[in-house]
Amino acid sequence: MLGLRGVVLLALLQPLIFPGASAFPHEQKVLEFLGHEKNDKTAHNVIHELKKAEIIPTVIDEFIPALLVDAEWSDDEYASLGNTLKPKQLQETPSIKLTPIAESAFGLSDSNLTYAVTLTDPDAPSRDDPKWAEMCHWIATGLSISSSSADVGSRSDAEVGVMPLKDIMPYKPPGPPAKTGKHRYVFLIFAPANGTTESLNLTKPDDRQHWGTGKERHGVRDWALDNGLVPVAANFIYAQNKKQ
Repeated sequence: MLGLRGVVLLALLQPLIFPGASAFPHEQKVLEFLGHEKNDKTAHNVIHELKKAEIIPTVIDEFIPALLVDAEWSDDEYASLGNTLKPKQLQETPSIKLTPIAESAFGLSDSNLTYAVTLTDPDAPSRDDPKWAEMCHWIATGLSISSSSADVGSRSDAEVGVMPLKDIMPYKPPGPPAKTGKHRYVFLIFAPANGTTESLNLTKPDDRQHWGTGKERHGVRDWALDNGLVPVAANFIYAQNKKQ
């Protein structure tokens, strides 16, 4: 056993909880999701927004969110499931914070699971003509959940502390070309499918364009499968060139 209370088989449960979800191979494992009413609505809200933006199924297959992911460039610039930010606000590498949707699903005091964060653009050079998509903007690993107490009177959260990440593909700021409309920039958090607590040894795509697959509209989904990863969280923004 891995010693992680939050690791369970999920592949067979996904079609039951989210009808139409694409199951991963049966041996894959991810963090447990508990369907409490509040958490269930939060998870479904994430999935709803991903579907509305056609990120599901274009970028990633339907999955069960186990975590919420916050990506922040500053106090005023952050990802919020489809808000629009200006490219000039996105030049620095964002900070990443994870919060479990169901705290009881995690062994917070002893979980050493490592996560990967990715950022992909499925609209390169434009949503109407995604011949360069997907474009890889960032891959980093070294995210892990640690316990941290909130202020007195509020609940305790499990969040990712501020720590240096290991870049697999360095952060490339969003820079949508002129007259190409709004681009979706999608953050996806991945966990090792086998539940290992060892450091992740992930491959670097040969190219940012198509994530090195050489195939139009291919990218992060292929890379994750090749590296034995499953999605556990997502967020996204829109950004566009000021010249339209």
